[in-house]
Amino acid sequence: MWGGRYKLGPAEIMEKINASIGFDRRLYAQDITGSIAHCDMLVAQGILTAKDGSAIKRGLAQVREEIESGRFKFSTKLEDIHMNVEARLADLIGPAAGRLHTARSRNDQVALDVRLWVRDAIDRLEPMLADLQAALIERAEEYAATIMPGFTHLQTAQPITFGHHLLAYVEMFGRDRGRLTDCRARLNESPLGAAALAGSPHPIDPRKTAKALGFDRPMANSLDAVSDRDYVVEFIAAASLTAVHLSRLAEEIVIWCSAPFRFIALSDAFTTGSSIMPQKRNPDAAELTRAKTGRILGSFVAICTILKGLPLTYQKDMQEDKEPLFDAADSLELGVAAMAGMIRDLKANPQRMRAVASADYSVATDLADWLVRKVGLPFRQAHHVTGTLVGIAADKGVDLDKLSLTEMQAVEPSIDRSVYSVLTVEASVAARKSLGGTSPANVARATKEARSRFIGKAPRSAKGRGR
Repeated sequence: MWGGRYKLGPAEIMEKINASIGFDRRLYAQDITGSIAHCDMLVAQGILTAKDGSAIKRGLAQVREEIESGRFKFSTKLEDIHMNVEARLADLIGPAAGRLHTARSRNDQVALDVRLWVRDAIDRLEPMLADLQAALIERAEEYAATIMPGFTHLQTAQPITFGHHLLAYVEMFGRDRGRLTDCRARLNESPLGAAALAGSPHPIDPRKTAKALGFDRPMANSLDAVSDRDYVVEFIAAASLTAVHLSRLAEEIVIWCSAPFRFIALSDAFTTGSSIMPQKRNPDAAELTRAKTGRILGSFVAICTILKGLPLTYQKDMQEDKEPLFDAADSLELGVAAMAGMIRDLKANPQRMRAVASADYSVATDLADWLVRKVGLPFRQAHHVTGTLVGIAADKGVDLDKLSLTEMQAVEPSIDRSVYSVLTVEASVAARKSLGGTSPANVARATKEARSRFIGKAPRSAKGRGR
């Protein structure tokens, strides 16, 4: 490749640090798809003969088949996926292979390949996240009226329903899908035609290749086309937020499975045992999903650090974008799939959830609200009265509903017997009918609405996929 200028080969360590074929071979499908579109454009523009174009496309098809069948021999001496494909193409069809690179550089070629790869990764992730949402909605429907404690500071706060809790994650993953969709829309411009950095003197038609590859348009500036990887940063940023949401849910699963909680159980399918303690059932799938977040966040820091000091245009530093990109996408896909599996696998323990929900005076706020509604006290005064009654109950070691009416009236004379109607966890959750509230009736409606908003959408159009 360097024969015209370089007389000596690279040092062994230079060959090792310079080669990227060990990881960028994953771009083979995108590289060949882009080359076919480029070839068709060259033929259409009269830059390449139809005969050569036909031979090139036939050869590329064979290269693809060899890679997919495992018969292709990758070489580090050829550095990257682009030169490995081109060299094999030359073996298959001869000198005509050298015409494929007309009006193209590896700079715009790799920019194209990575854009196509990220787009494909988003198209894989989007339905996986939709499936995770579907799993959460299914369980929310099942547990719409199952009472559990709602927490702040991991302390029992107010009763909620398990279905309501699960629907919170449906909303989070819905926003994650939206971020990926936004990322896909922004990256959907073709860099092909920028060549090394300044464009091409050949009569190329970048609009033709953009259309053939499912892009909305060619990129407007050749320097920008080859020099930026903001779409990689944006994808990994969206992946990082998704991973944070996965990690929060994974953490809750770990807590809920623990003996002090016993809110849920996972089957053998998503747990492991201990090599020494035969009684153990460890929620390893949740723990590993939680841990993957560190890798994805690390990828975000890595890609930002790689790009932060680069002048225009292409720098070899940008070769290092692929490993964090691939690792982030792989880790996220695995985490999403594992979480969907765990949600469908888990079994709730409603009796235990209700017992914890009814402890620690979780209906205290309901008493304060009753004093505001029924007695007309200002909320701050109602809060003080309720706190006093909680203190009395705690000293006696009983729940609020076990205090006598006389004891309550000694603190606030206007309290009457109807107060007992709000001092159960069932009454507490049933009363919270405000928009977005936890009442079982709300949750039943919310599951239907969530299914319509997130699962009932028509599948993404094939347009723009570059298939």
